[in-house]
Amino acid sequence: MSSERVLCRADETLYTAAFVANGLHDDIRAYLPCLAVNISLGGQTIAGVLINDIRPKRDCWLTIYSTSERWATRRVMRYVFGIVFKMIEAERCSVFVSADNNKSLNMCLRLGFKQEGLLRQFRDDGKDCIALGMLKSECKWV
Repeated sequence: MSSERVLCRADETLYTAAFVANGLHDDIRAYLPCLAVNISLGGQTIAGVLINDIRPKRDCWLTIYSTSERWATRRVMRYVFGIVFKMIEAERCSVFVSADNNKSLNMCLRLGFKQEGLLRQFRDDGKDCIALGMLKSECKWV
């Protein structure tokens, strides 16, 4: 195991938004404006978390893209959900996951998200999408 630390910081919004959008084969404009958390290891970005569609004191959406499983440390989770539930003071946050993306779905469920619905033929390619949400009262990270 490497002794390098996973670093996260809430800056470099356009760089991180472009990293996420490119990784998801999407247009960056779909995510702006946003707050961005850049997660790096050894000086290389390994993940980005975009917090967008923010309604302060109500809710927001998370968009996550990673190239490594090593991004999801307890420290990073406390940092991200601290922004969501302490800084933004949201009562809930939501994510969409493609229904055939079992790895991401399982990760979101392990983080504490609950499945809330199925959006049939939601994606541009006609694939189904699962909506997941987490209430502030359910978050184990803050």
